Amino acid sequence: MMNSHDLPGLDATTLSRLIAAREISCRELMAASLARIDALNPRFNAIVSLRDPRQLLAEADARDAQLARGERMGWMHGFPLAVKDLSHAAGLPTSMGSPIAPRTPARTDSLHVARMRAAGAIVIGKTNTPEFGLGSHTYNTVFGTTLNAYDPALSAGGSSGGAAVALALGMVPVADGSDMGGSLRNPAAFNNVVGLRPSRGRVPGAPEDELFLQQLGTEGPMARTVEDAARLLAVQAGFDARLPLSLSDALPSPDALRLDDGDARGLRIGWLGSVWPDLPLAPGIRELCERSLQTFRDLGCEVEPHQLDVPRAQNWTAWLRLRQLLVGGKLGAAHADPALRDKLKPEARWEIEQSHELDAAALYQASLYRSNVYRAFLRAFERFDFVVAPTAQVFPFDARLPWPTSVDGVESDTYHHWMEIVTPFTLAGLPTLNVRAGFSGDGLPMGLQIAGPVHADLAVLRLGHAYDLACGWGERRPPVLEQAA
Repeated sequence: MMNSHDLPGLDATTLSRLIAAREISCRELMAASLARIDALNPRFNAIVSLRDPRQLLAEADARDAQLARGERMGWMHGFPLAVKDLSHAAGLPTSMGSPIAPRTPARTDSLHVARMRAAGAIVIGKTNTPEFGLGSHTYNTVFGTTLNAYDPALSAGGSSGGAAVALALGMVPVADGSDMGGSLRNPAAFNNVVGLRPSRGRVPGAPEDELFLQQLGTEGPMARTVEDAARLLAVQAGFDARLPLSLSDALPSPDALRLDDGDARGLRIGWLGSVWPDLPLAPGIRELCERSLQTFRDLGCEVEPHQLDVPRAQNWTAWLRLRQLLVGGKLGAAHADPALRDKLKPEARWEIEQSHELDAAALYQASLYRSNVYRAFLRAFERFDFVVAPTAQVFPFDARLPWPTSVDGVESDTYHHWMEIVTPFTLAGLPTLNVRAGFSGDGLPMGLQIAGPVHADLAVLRLGHAYDLACGWGERRPPVLEQAA
């Protein structure tokens, strides 16, 4: 008989199989997850707006009753799910980490949340995020700071920081997140888990959002294994006519999806290093990531250095202007209201005020520069099947800091310049997977970005799956869990 205390440590694929076979109950999983949250969340602050445990256990009982009748909703049947607090979950407030967000419960789910709920997930609460998702450090004035699963004095990354920590500590089996500037990748790297930024349109956004210009951000999956991330992607993905840029090619069902039906031998991988020679990396990151390349070689891949042949200034200019356009458009009305303006975090006010300086010519130029970034990747994929680079330019940093003010002695002139290494993959809309690169001498996690051509999400996941099984870093658990064991 399995000890219920061990359930939070199991991968989601195993949990789904055990629940379907009724070898464990949904109530047992819910109770074990709530116990883990009760023990660790007060210290790490990953989950916010937690629902009444009695209601959650009653909903788990209802899922068990369905199974007893031979009714299984889907791959996530009975899974506790905490939704990133930028997305809507019916019955819970969408705070977005902001004091100006309404406290009224959302009436409906965001589309990807509705799909996870339809697959059997039980929404237990939300995961913490920086205010409006701005910045890769999860802190806000509403719920406070989320702390790193491997060192609670340090940042969890962001903006899906609460999701990454909840995963790493076994509070939930899988998690949703979103990614504009590395928000599914950076916190995964900082907490030794997996995060996929899917191809643009793979996971449709909210039907009520702007439908055509918003092509930088996307929702996607986070998990403790690549296989779990792939199955969650299959739940989240799919065309929706209300979102005309969503992708129509269907993925296999979560239960049918397989990642071990390929062969990595002979695959050509381009090592981008820091992407541009003058992009700073904190000491130790390049060396750690270069050591991890041996795992690809052991799998039979060919790895060669490559430099992305687009000027760094074009990439950064496109990123700044297009992000300012989107943030300024979304939050401009709040900034225009004197009663709300001072309640916005300084970084939000900066983005909005910068957007006021944009004109049509500047935005058109940014679009051309973005196209140049994409074409540079196209040229890379003429030579390589995949490209890889470090996921972050810094290791997890002091959680009391708003952001790193410098990287290897180079000053950060914006609140997000230290995240520049994720931006070309965002601009190009590539499927980009964070996998584990290993740990620094101080025991701090770091990740690798694996990117493939647009729409090659499953190919990226297959390579990431093979790499993750071979590297072995997924077996290293946070110290707080090792101590408890």
